Formats: sequence, C-alpha cells, structure tokens
Amino acid sequence: MKYVDKSIVLEAIRNSLSSELFVKATFGSYHGSDAELKNIYLKPILIKNQYHLSFTYRYARRDIVKNFSVEAAIDEILNCIEQTDFHSVSLFGQTSNNFFQFQKNKGWTFRTEEVSNVCAPSLSHNKVKDRKISDSKRPYLHALRLTDEEGNVFKKSQDKWKQINHYIELLSSELTNLSETKTLHIADMGAGKGYLTFALHDYLLQTKNQQIITTGVEYRKDLVDLCNTISADSKMDGLQFVEGTIDGYQPIADIDVLIALHACDTATDDAIFKGIQHNAQMIVVAPCCHKQVRRELEKSKVKNNLAFMTRHGIFLERHAEMLTDSIRALLLEYHGYQTKVMEFISDAHTPKNVLIIATKKTSISEAKKQQIKKELAELKSYFGLDVHHLELLLNSTGDWTN
Repeated sequence: MKYVDKSIVLEAIRNSLSSELFVKATFGSYHGSDAELKNIYLKPILIKNQYHLSFTYRYARRDIVKNFSVEAAIDEILNCIEQTDFHSVSLFGQTSNNFFQFQKNKGWTFRTEEVSNVCAPSLSHNKVKDRKISDSKRPYLHALRLTDEEGNVFKKSQDKWKQINHYIELLSSELTNLSETKTLHIADMGAGKGYLTFALHDYLLQTKNQQIITTGVEYRKDLVDLCNTISADSKMDGLQFVEGTIDGYQPIADIDVLIALHACDTATDDAIFKGIQHNAQMIVVAPCCHKQVRRELEKSKVKNNLAFMTRHGIFLERHAEMLTDSIRALLLEYHGYQTKVMEFISDAHTPKNVLIIATKKTSISEAKKQQIKKELAELKSYFGLDVHHLELLLNSTGDWTN
C-alpha cells in the first residue's frame, strides 16, 4: 500500500479542481467538530457565464448548497483537508480518477485509475427538463394564453405547462404500442378549453408517421367554437371539437384512444363505457368526484373492520375514491384491458390526481373473468354496495351480469 505526504493530497486536490477535465468530487468519512455533517459533494457549474464550483453539504437531516469561485472553493477544501476533517477524498475527471484515504498514525494512501468515454459534466445551474412539448412557440399555446408571442410561458400558467408535459410524458410510452399502419382516432371527452387535447394531438403529429384524427367533445358551445377557431388558425390538421355530452357522443368510426380527464362522478363511467362499447385500444381517465359510491356507503353503514376509519368524513371520501376506481379497474380487466393506476398532476379546478390507463389485451380467459366477478362480489358485499354505475351501463348492453 502506497502512502503519500499530505502535501501530495493538497496539490492533487488543487490541480483537479482547477482543471477543465474536472467532473465531480466527494469528500467523506468526516471527523470534524460538526456532529451532523456527513459529506461534501462538488460539481462545476456556470453562474452568469462564470465558472464556479457548487458544494452540497450533506447533513444528517438536510442538505445545504453553496457556490464558490474556483479559488474560494480550493481554499475551503484545502482548509478541511489541512485539519484532516475528511478522511476520504475521491476526485473524478474525464481521463482519470484519484482516491485518497487517511489512516490514523500512518497517513494518506493513494490510488489512481485511468478512465475513458467520460462525458464533460453539464454546467447548467438548474436541471434542464426533457419536455415532450419542447417548442413553446407553437401558435395554439399562445392562442390558449399559456405563452406570450415569444414563446415564454406566463408565470400564472406554469402549473398548467407542467401538467401538459407530465400528461404527454405519461402517455407517450403507452401510445407506442398502438398500430401505426392506419389512421389513429382519438376521442377526448369533456375537452374543456382543450389544453391537453391540443398538446396530445400536436405531439402525435410530430412523432407518428400516420394520420391522426382527434375529436374533442365538449357541451359548452362557446368553448367548442373557441377551440375550433384556434385549431384552424394553428393549422392543426385532423383536430376538431364537437358540441355534446359523453353519453350522447356517437363516433363515426372506431375509437383507438378514448380520454376523459376530470369527468365528474359517473361521467367517468360513461366515458369508460363508451370506450368499451367501441373497442378502444386505450382508455385514459382521471376520475373526479366519487359521489355515487360515497352515497352507497353512507346509506348502507355496513359494520366491518374498517368502520372505525370511515366514520370520519374526509376518510370516507378518500375511501370512496379508492373503492370506486378499484371497481372501475376490475371491470376494465374483465373486458380485456390491462390497467395501470398512477399519479397525475392535478389542474387548478380539482385536486384529484389519479390517472387510470387501460390498454386492450388480445384476450382474457373465462376463468379469469369468473375470478374477477367473484372478487367484485366479495368487495361489494364487504362494503355494503348495491351496484356500481359502470355495472349498470354494462348491464344495459349485456356486457356484464351480476
């Protein structure tokens, strides 16, 4: 084992931190006077186009970040090493890594390793997010008053901008499984002002080599007229909005993707039913309100092992949400869909943040169907539910029998 003088360690640190090949550094095995401090992590950054070193002081319960000029950073670290506060030093570069370890009564050991194919570190002070909607200068974004004429997102629209990109990110991987050999038909139920409808249609036009037809269904005529005007002005081929309700909408062709975001109470069930009826390859819903099941729970007041929880109103509400959406997932699985339930960034009008994505599988066995029926019957019996609204809809067409 090779031991080196402390001056060698100090010189290596100075040279590494001053080098353009510096990537990062870790100072660990802390033995100083601050009982909470564990490590210091260094990385290069640019602040106002000036090269700095960013320090992350890792404490037991918090992190503190400080930025220093190179000379100030070197002084800060050399002072810590001079006092032997840190017994472990790891210096990472683009061509070599150096590791120093202090052993009491013996001194510093030194080890180096050559490296290759190491990329230069990003010097961005803030992490750059990979946005699916990367071009904020798209005309529809300005027309919807999300951005100014230069493509800058308005401060008041930042949450909506994040929601749009998060939504596209969640759907992007699932949409790759759809056929690319035919026209893709999308129906967005309860489209509202169309923020997410426009964004998804735009994303698909940019990423898929096929014709995309998207229909936004909205019962408020003023919003339908507004969105159609914006679509025409923005030259969004294949995007149209129609006036109507979810249950009343009759598509002129098969639906490949049916979407209903924040449809209130049983309107979500209307949307799921519409998707099943038209053999949609993907059904995407973000449920809002769960009044039907909550009323059933309040009426039945079944005594079970969870009764002590559901006597509190807010817990009853949350329980109704989970119970409603769990039944929806089971009924979707019965009809041959594979379901995923994930967190979705809510919008300004509702704190609900559950997104259900159901994709059509090739087939489902009769044994699996009977198992789902049994699970659902037991679930309803345990909580005293008579019937779920989606069951009633499926019963009306013979797609489900209790």
